[in-house]
Amino acid sequence: MTVQAYLEALVAAARAVQPNAYVRASNFRVGAAVLSRDGRIFAGCNVENASYGLTICAERGAVGTAVAAGARDLVAVAVVTDLDEPARPCGACRQVLAEFGKDMQVILVGRGSGRRQLTLASLLPEPFTFDDVDRGRS
Repeated sequence: MTVQAYLEALVAAARAVQPNAYVRASNFRVGAAVLSRDGRIFAGCNVENASYGLTICAERGAVGTAVAAGARDLVAVAVVTDLDEPARPCGACRQVLAEFGKDMQVILVGRGSGRRQLTLASLLPEPFTFDDVDRGRS
């Protein structure tokens, strides 16, 4: 499969789960999918909670599914929303994504033809990593 075909499959997986989002508070449905280096795709959608801080973002749900399946090296993420201008991952999601692929491709998809492709490094240029933690242990 070509790189472009993998990216299109990633977007399709994110779109497929977006309608399943549990968005009782915001009605803001997000679907996300991550691509592991070995070509597997894992999807997630946002799951809101009455205790707002317990809400799970779609990106973190997809990463959790990937990790549960043994994937640790992620190379791309697609995020799908119903906005005309594609939404970007929140700060917490950027940090979690960086844990598994600081240089991953990020595909942001909005309604219709709204789409952007960039890198996670451009969204989070200097993530906090376990290298920082290890330096603190010395």
